[in-house]
Amino acid sequence: MIEKGLQVATQTKDFVMGHGVHTQVPVLFKKHFPGKKAMIIADCNTWKAAGEDVFNKMKAAGIDVDKFIIEEKEFHAEWKYVMMVEEVLKEHQAIAVSVGSGVINDLCKLASHHLNDQRYLSVATAASVDGYTSFGASITYEGAKQTFECPAPIAMVADVDVLAHAPKEMTAAGYADLAAKVPAGAEWMIADLMGTEPIKPEAWHVLQDVLDDMLANPEKVASGDPDAVGNFFVGLTLSGFAMQANGSSRPASCTDHLFSHIMDMTHHRYHGKLQSHGFQVAIGTLTMCGMFDKFLTYDLTKLDVDKCVANWPTLEQEQQRALDLFEDFPAPKLGYTEITKKYNDKETVRKQLQTVKECWPEFREKLKKQVYSFDKMQKLFAIVGAPTQPQDIGITRKWLLYRCDFAQLMRWRFNLLDLAKRGMFYDQLLMDTFGKGGCWEI
Repeated sequence: MIEKGLQVATQTKDFVMGHGVHTQVPVLFKKHFPGKKAMIIADCNTWKAAGEDVFNKMKAAGIDVDKFIIEEKEFHAEWKYVMMVEEVLKEHQAIAVSVGSGVINDLCKLASHHLNDQRYLSVATAASVDGYTSFGASITYEGAKQTFECPAPIAMVADVDVLAHAPKEMTAAGYADLAAKVPAGAEWMIADLMGTEPIKPEAWHVLQDVLDDMLANPEKVASGDPDAVGNFFVGLTLSGFAMQANGSSRPASCTDHLFSHIMDMTHHRYHGKLQSHGFQVAIGTLTMCGMFDKFLTYDLTKLDVDKCVANWPTLEQEQQRALDLFEDFPAPKLGYTEITKKYNDKETVRKQLQTVKECWPEFREKLKKQVYSFDKMQKLFAIVGAPTQPQDIGITRKWLLYRCDFAQLMRWRFNLLDLAKRGMFYDQLLMDTFGKGGCWEI
């Protein structure tokens, strides 16, 4: 699977995973950055987990190496830290060796890119996210969570013993991030049918063909079994390779991640703590599985296309709706900008709805094979230790319902909510999800 992944990856050339593989870090650094100085970028926890070991091994191998440790106990992937890492690399004329999980990796990814598209090497310390090998870095900038285009690490090393000894909640978060690819894949199928983002076979098959197998052993993942953790970490890595092959995050995320972005942008905390990306995504994933449960009971062969087109708002109306909705949001122009990008005129909407109406019986069966039911996903999360209810991360079902409008508008990427808007069943879908009998009944 790794070999197939590297074949479709456009930026990562080496991926080494196994027991005791930190010995390969200096070998790979010399291979890709001969004669260069290395800068270990870590935080206090990841320095203890692997950073010091990697530092000593590189030093013993004769590499000019230094370290920069972010000492704050709690931080997110924010612009100020990108600038901090960039300054250190620039001052020392060094190559970043990211030792950490998603945040540290994204900071090194974008900071390196700013320095004349410099590359870097990544050492994973937890199976907590799929962003290690992804195309782009997810960074909060001017109040908005944005994906900045920048290349993935040129090489990556993952010691399964280190991954297995990471805090259990980080492993559970990674499992939830991988599980998000199930509803995200279904939404990509919808976007493909609508003609907005066609599925690239190489990006789809490298992950989706093995995704069920990667999620099939939550008990051993929860117990910290190194082989089981390593197996699903391969899934996270393949997700990154799929993003490289696609040149975007489409293979890995959709509406499930947007709820997480909203929490990040509004600085959501629970018991005073920021919630992990994976735990936020877990609730977004369950929400989308619940929505698909209801959506797949609808008969879209009965869509009144003429009525839907007649009621389709103008671009100006949608822009004003976005401005009104996002008025008090940390990024007040975000909805306006994104809806302007993805707005379709009436004729395009007519073609989209006619297509889904004609294809619905067959297409619905394909979606059923792709998506997990809410109950199945919730059971998997319960076993692995991921959140199973909104209150587990300090939000309410009413909060989720309120934020659905934001999720529909806040990114140009076509999603299930966009189809619901076009087909005039948006309100019904939310009512079915959050009303009596819905997965998040209020």
